[in-house]
Amino acid sequence: MIALVRLRLAGFLRTGRALAPLLAGLVALGTLYGGGRAQPAEAYGVSAVVLFPVLAWQTKILLDVEPDVQRRLAQVSVGVARERSAGLLAAGVAALATVAVALVFPWLVGGVTGPVDPGDRSVPVGLALGLWAHLLVVPAAVALGALASRASVGGAGYGVAVLALGGVGAVVLGLTGSVAPWLAPPLMATARASAGDAAALTLLGLSVWALAWSAAVVGGYLWRRRAQG
Repeated sequence: MIALVRLRLAGFLRTGRALAPLLAGLVALGTLYGGGRAQPAEAYGVSAVVLFPVLAWQTKILLDVEPDVQRRLAQVSVGVARERSAGLLAAGVAALATVAVALVFPWLVGGVTGPVDPGDRSVPVGLALGLWAHLLVVPAAVALGALASRASVGGAGYGVAVLALGGVGAVVLGLTGSVAPWLAPPLMATARASAGDAAALTLLGLSVWALAWSAAVVGGYLWRRRAQG
């Protein structure tokens, strides 16, 4: 299965398909940090929200690179479960690489503030919260991108609709006062928790929420794959 993961990552990179989501992410982050400097925790919380649709789109592109015939051959070669797991794992690795860029980017462009004095712990705490916020986004984005992939929905138009609905819905349903916030991953709640002084129990609850939502969407993706054959 590891060989299949490497094959899919290689195809994603060699065909140049990785360039579009990377540039989109850099443009979005550049726009975000161009508005002025902010505390690391606050900046990273918003950055995670901005990256969610980018990572989902990146996942869709990665999974769509492989031709249908080659995907079916992989199912015969390594088995259906391993073939699908390899695609999700490859998408997760690519998403983590993009997250690493997003974590370094604001320091390169001066988008975050440094420590005020030697005893200031806002930077290490902000880095820890920022890493948590971005890692929380990865499984949800990979799940949404997989659900929108060609192998799941068939036509490209349906895939775009799934991405658009998922991206917009995650923001709208995550607003304060939403009637059904559980229908979306906790992107907005994570951003609010990162900017504020959230308790450890709150962070744990958001983590469980994000993983449960991702597992449900991955279940939908696997169901669609079985339906598509």
